[in-house]
Amino acid sequence: SYVFHWSRNRERLRANPSWRFRSTSATERALQYQAGQKIHGFTVKEVFTVPDLFLTAVKLTHDNTGAQYLHAARDDKNNLFSVQFRTTPMDDTGVPHILEHTVLCGSQKYPCRDPFFKMLNRSLSTFMNAFTASDYTMYPFSTQNGKDFQNLLSVYLDAVFFPCLRELDFWQEGWRLENENPTDPASPLAFKGVVFNEMKGAFSDNERVYAQHLQNKLFPDHTYGVVSGGEPLAIPDLTWEQLKHFHATHYHPSNARFFTYGDLPLEQHLEQIQEEALSRFERTEPDTAVPSQPIWDQPVSRFICPDAMSPDPAKQNTLCMSFLLGDITDTFESFTLSLLSSLMISGPNSPFYKALIEPKIGSDFSSVVGYDGSTKEASFSIGLQGMAEEDIPKVKQIIVQTIDEIIANGFEEERIEAQLHKIEIQMKHQSTSFGLSLASYIASCWNHDGDPVQLLKISDSVTQFRQALKDNPRFLQEKVLHYFKNNTHRLTLSMSPDEAYLEKQTKSEKEKLQKKIKALSESDKKEIYEKGLELLSVQSQTQDASCLPALKVSDIEPTISVTPVVMDTAGGVPVQYCEQPTNGMVYFRAVCSLNTLPEDLKPYVPLFCSVITRMGCGRLDYRQQAQQMELKTGGMSVSTSVHPDHSNMDMYEQGVLLSSSCLERNLPDMFHLWSEIFNSPHFDDEERLRVLVMMSAQELANGISYSGHMYAMTRAARSLTPTGELNETFGGMEQVRGGWAMEIFRPDVTFLFYVYHYYQVKFMKRIAEMPDLTKVLRTLPRIKRHILNPLNMRCAVNTTPQKVADAAGQLDHFISGVASNKKDRRPVRPDIAERPLDPLAAPGSGPSRKLIKEAHFKPCQMKTFFPMPFPVNFVSHCIRTVPFTHEDYASLNILARMMTAKYLHGEIREKGGAYGGGARMGGGLFTFYSYRDPNSVQTLAAFRKGVDWARSGAFTQQDIDEAKLSVFSAVDSPVAPSDKGMGRFLTGITDELKQAHRERLFAVTSKNIVDVAGRYLGIGQRTCGVAVLGPENDTIRKDPSWVVK
Repeated sequence: SYVFHWSRNRERLRANPSWRFRSTSATERALQYQAGQKIHGFTVKEVFTVPDLFLTAVKLTHDNTGAQYLHAARDDKNNLFSVQFRTTPMDDTGVPHILEHTVLCGSQKYPCRDPFFKMLNRSLSTFMNAFTASDYTMYPFSTQNGKDFQNLLSVYLDAVFFPCLRELDFWQEGWRLENENPTDPASPLAFKGVVFNEMKGAFSDNERVYAQHLQNKLFPDHTYGVVSGGEPLAIPDLTWEQLKHFHATHYHPSNARFFTYGDLPLEQHLEQIQEEALSRFERTEPDTAVPSQPIWDQPVSRFICPDAMSPDPAKQNTLCMSFLLGDITDTFESFTLSLLSSLMISGPNSPFYKALIEPKIGSDFSSVVGYDGSTKEASFSIGLQGMAEEDIPKVKQIIVQTIDEIIANGFEEERIEAQLHKIEIQMKHQSTSFGLSLASYIASCWNHDGDPVQLLKISDSVTQFRQALKDNPRFLQEKVLHYFKNNTHRLTLSMSPDEAYLEKQTKSEKEKLQKKIKALSESDKKEIYEKGLELLSVQSQTQDASCLPALKVSDIEPTISVTPVVMDTAGGVPVQYCEQPTNGMVYFRAVCSLNTLPEDLKPYVPLFCSVITRMGCGRLDYRQQAQQMELKTGGMSVSTSVHPDHSNMDMYEQGVLLSSSCLERNLPDMFHLWSEIFNSPHFDDEERLRVLVMMSAQELANGISYSGHMYAMTRAARSLTPTGELNETFGGMEQVRGGWAMEIFRPDVTFLFYVYHYYQVKFMKRIAEMPDLTKVLRTLPRIKRHILNPLNMRCAVNTTPQKVADAAGQLDHFISGVASNKKDRRPVRPDIAERPLDPLAAPGSGPSRKLIKEAHFKPCQMKTFFPMPFPVNFVSHCIRTVPFTHEDYASLNILARMMTAKYLHGEIREKGGAYGGGARMGGGLFTFYSYRDPNSVQTLAAFRKGVDWARSGAFTQQDIDEAKLSVFSAVDSPVAPSDKGMGRFLTGITDELKQAHRERLFAVTSKNIVDVAGRYLGIGQRTCGVAVLGPENDTIRKDPSWVVK
């Protein structure tokens, strides 16, 4: 995948010490190494502890090649490996990106096609991917299984150092000229290729285009002046020879940085890396260093004109000022500038928020905002999007004035403390992917020969920062003077809309294509046709993957690890307590039911969720509230929560989810803030509401190119279940047209999770454009009376055993403090089913989840097409099947994984050229999807053929076993202490239900799979929904069975 870094409140670093009780911890074992010690061809350079992150780091170099190595030993069983190369292209052909794809298509030891995708189904990996950034390419994986780690390490090492780099793989993954129908030499020639289509999709997002231009124009003189992922019209200039040359000059151990993390022994890693790869190389002097950008002697202004999709058609301009900062290898300076950036732009108390957002000149900050340390020299950007052209000079003036005001006035001490508190929380919060976060955190600095050791010592930087501020109270103002006021290397980039942008792109591509075709002789065309047939033939062959290592189903743990929870009450409200090693943090959640909320208020619920913690409460105005939340909590949020029942697809729980966290010492303050929100939220500030609505509408309007598959899946599911219908109310495409949100591509995550992010853009647009918001303001207290009612609420707390009693006391105090909000209201819908919160309790004897039961729901078929101004499609076909506890759910789950790996991947990605595609099972729905897909109708046909393939039984026992490994790698993926027990709390799925499902997964047979494919997915057997988002499509428009939006 192609990673383009731009910053919007970039996450810094999050800690994850999974507590594993053992006699000798990984961190203690690592402390036994000593500087100068020789191990398997490596020399230890430094050993140091980082108590804040619970790790011991060992820094080494490889004697023969000079390869750099960092090992972070930590008691975390989710072990990670990463190798990164400094890759510095000097043109827009996307050579590092296409190389990243092509090295994963087969290697000397593993010559089968596509070992990377095949290993997804032969391993229990918790993460496998590869990233191309502006100046490095990284190959990380993680797994909790030691044998699996060795298997994946062997495949990754061989892939990057000894790839086949076959010409056919270059054509498939990069670009090729091919007949539109490869079997018909008379059909027109077209550009095809996975990366070509991926980048066409990426460049259809105006935010992304803007960010790319900003970097290219701020750093014009070397590698940052080009598009490392590939500019779509330049990609067809890359040759196979150039690709191989780039590999030879960049993918060498002398240009490599290795990183390992977790509780597996370091010696084992070093021995394997030396034996399987590094022993075959000698040192070279790679010419890949990035020189410093020559400093301009005066500021520069530039203008670009891509398509823009703003919520307000009259305000579609963007302006941003970017400043070149210092070298990122200066760790303390980078820390200071990153913190300074947060003080300048983060939250309603920041000077730029007050100066740019609150006057409502534009809808939100520019898409590139704040500190960006992903390039050799960092940058800071500030600007506005969604503004009128005539306001551009005013915005420039405001930015300059605000910088002057910061230099004059500095920052309040409490705001600085709030930012330092945020860093403390980030260090204490434990994520499941800490190894990956760490690898990403050190990548850029280490890539330019900075010291990753210094980067990890965050507490040292905090101490140094406090001392610098103590020694010189104007420390931060002087930084602003130096880097902003007196900085001549400043770029002002403005962007205005061009309605013909897509048309021009299409025309340019056609011209490029015609130029290529014009240069072809008849024999060239014949050769293209024959090569197309050759590629199709290779893609259609059944691959022998026996050379690849694999785990067995017997390697999977037969039972789940149980998560004990305790059910209790606080002031009559049910509470679930889960004792976990949360590292001094307390996590609080509450679900508040929507069962009593009148139907006419439902469309306003996502708006209510968005603003309830940001309007002010009690004696605090919204600025003071934001300050207290930053000082005392790790964040407080409210979101919609819709969950289907585990045993009946026509039953569901609807509510809103309250979430917050804090350091143990701040527990009373966190609950006090929730009390104020419950008892006296502010709903009287129309101007504040307008600002929040405008920002939400703009955020959601900024690019479907990362999440179109989620919209398509949500829309396709709309008419199949009651939850699908409710998701359409809270987040459906009907309201989304006119604006979109961004999410990263994760097809395994149930789309219900995404719903909050995609709600009602049209609805929000309408509100943003209302001259008078009084009516909207009046709905908010009405919603509050129904939702923030302790009688409709249940809570969950995750904290350390030592803190449970205190948390229970504070929760009790909170519930009694909001008792005035209690009011017994009747549910709007009469059919309510109760599921006991304690599954061992007798029915009706204790608290329960109250689910809506729609016994008379009738699913119906619907096919919807949304024409979009994009060159690629997002396609989904969704089929209603069975709920989680049904005996066939496990077989459908295995089938979805197997069909993805063994059929759909080949048809949709390899042959079709889409960036991604497959099938998934979740929420009782069997869903096909494709992502950044040049095809639509052809992809829907591939989905149908996938069902025929499954029904024919054209798969082996090995295929089933691989699908089981893939399913179990997701089922057994690590869960952070903050999230333990949350599945049960939100969905009612207990450990006992999970274990029963696990046993059904183990028991799935070939006969089961053929049976469910025919019974649920066969034509005539299914109730399905279809959705396509993409460019104009005559075939669909002419078909009367489609609804065209």
